[in-house]
Amino acid sequence: MTTKLTLSAALATAAMTFSLAALEAAAQGYVTSAPAGSVWKSGSGGCVRTGYWTPALADADCDPDLVPRAAPAAPRPRAEVAPPPKPEVAPVAPPPPPKPAPLKPVPLTLAAGELFAFDRATLTPAGRAKLEKEVVDRVKQDYSDIRVININGHGDRLGGTQYNQRLSERRAEAVRNYLVSRGFDGSKIETYGYGKTMPVKSCPDQKSRKAVIECLTPNRRVEIEVQGTRR
Repeated sequence: MTTKLTLSAALATAAMTFSLAALEAAAQGYVTSAPAGSVWKSGSGGCVRTGYWTPALADADCDPDLVPRAAPAAPRPRAEVAPPPKPEVAPVAPPPPPKPAPLKPVPLTLAAGELFAFDRATLTPAGRAKLEKEVVDRVKQDYSDIRVININGHGDRLGGTQYNQRLSERRAEAVRNYLVSRGFDGSKIETYGYGKTMPVKSCPDQKSRKAVIECLTPNRRVEIEVQGTRR
């Protein structure tokens, strides 16, 4: 009686052990050895599959091609490095516009006959009116500052050299005196006499002296040159 009970217990234990092994093999899909649980391999080195094996039970060591590979890890985002701050540059003021080149003074030429009687150095009333309009009004309107006024007297070739030299000087002085009387600074006015040394017209000898005098009119002149700041 006791022997039958012992045998029955042994058979039950063995059946339970076989059932657990079968469940374990079904869960793993490969034949394993107890108690280590390592997968049995054939003589060629391949893993021994159980009858329960399916691709879903594939092991990475036994069937690496059937095991889905993990997606590659996303690359770590690169830390954005802020560009170095630009050095502050003080604004540069634009250069001032270039100053206009000073205008070259152009001499104002007045015929001696417009200012004086022939062979005289005294201003006529018409000569004073001419100076008032052509010089006084014009200079006051065009110049904000006067640096110097040059007055140059010229004569013709009639008469001696010394006579024409002195006559040209006296005519230049007469014009200067009139400008001073009209408020111009006499210290800024310079006079020169050139006599007959700088003619602008050469006239051939003519039978009539009157015709020669008429022809030489451009040489008898007064040139006025103003240097200063224009408005």
